[in-house]
Amino acid sequence: MIDRQFPITRMRRMRADDFSRRLMRENQLTTADLIYPMFVIEGNEKREAVQSMPGVERLSIDLLVKEVRELVKLGIPMIAIFPVVPQSGKTLDAAEAYNPEGLAQRAVRAVKAACPELGVMTDVALDPFTTHGQDGIIDDKGYVLNDDTIDVLMKQALSHAAAGADVIGPSDMMDGRIIEIRDLLEENGHVNTRIMAYSAKYASSYYGPFRDAVGSAANLGKSNKANYQMDPANSNEALHEVALDINEGADMVMVKPGLPYLDIVHRIKTEFKVPTYAYHVSGEYAMLKAAAQNGWLDERKVALETLLCFKRAGADGILTYYAKQVAQWLHEEGTV
Repeated sequence: MIDRQFPITRMRRMRADDFSRRLMRENQLTTADLIYPMFVIEGNEKREAVQSMPGVERLSIDLLVKEVRELVKLGIPMIAIFPVVPQSGKTLDAAEAYNPEGLAQRAVRAVKAACPELGVMTDVALDPFTTHGQDGIIDDKGYVLNDDTIDVLMKQALSHAAAGADVIGPSDMMDGRIIEIRDLLEENGHVNTRIMAYSAKYASSYYGPFRDAVGSAANLGKSNKANYQMDPANSNEALHEVALDINEGADMVMVKPGLPYLDIVHRIKTEFKVPTYAYHVSGEYAMLKAAAQNGWLDERKVALETLLCFKRAGADGILTYYAKQVAQWLHEEGTV
């Protein structure tokens, strides 16, 4: 006997009206899910458009502070600061990375003084500070030295915490850097400084516009980061990386890039059930912007759908250059 399902079961019944679609909605995107990456530059009253990222600007610290006041009003819980370091600040040893009066450190202090309730995350990586654009200290063959790099990352992380950063974001993908940073933070009394580890950061081609924005693209040239960032072909390796970072003291883990790697987000959230984040990276953002500018997509609908898909995959939050725009849309819709 064949079990009779139709017409007793009609899946479209619950889709027939807005009220029932809302009642059965499994996931929701809110402003509480958004982290806004921001680029900071030297100077006063200075802003520079990032040509490959329409709508994104590099801001001097004074303008950055004005902008974050608006973000607080929109309900965005956290920003991520990325410094654009002048060529004069780039060296082989990346010493500017841990300068207590460095651009990132001054930006953190200014933002926390103006908006203490706003979470501030910093990027712990050396590529903005090296003459070669790699994320670490290199040997004479150009290979990034893991342990030598960690020594500098530790100093950088401590300088950020001392400046008032709430969350440290090691994005370098060196082995063992989380435990070293965690121990140093504990030793220096920064017991509540959180770590969001870039645990599954892939050697992706989606980062191009970001490297333009921070000024590392020209220094990197035709080199790549495949000897420390993950192979896009691998999935199980990501679970191994996440397990190590959790064991070493990471409070949160991140997958980067985002949309092409939602399977990784889902596997990590299902396996570890820890706070899991994804980075909707510059290349993903630029593609949506370009399609919208050409009239090929409805930008608002597609951007909201895209970020909702991160939530469906299991992400607790999303770093996205759309954060401010999406927050404004959500306020208009009354779904903050």
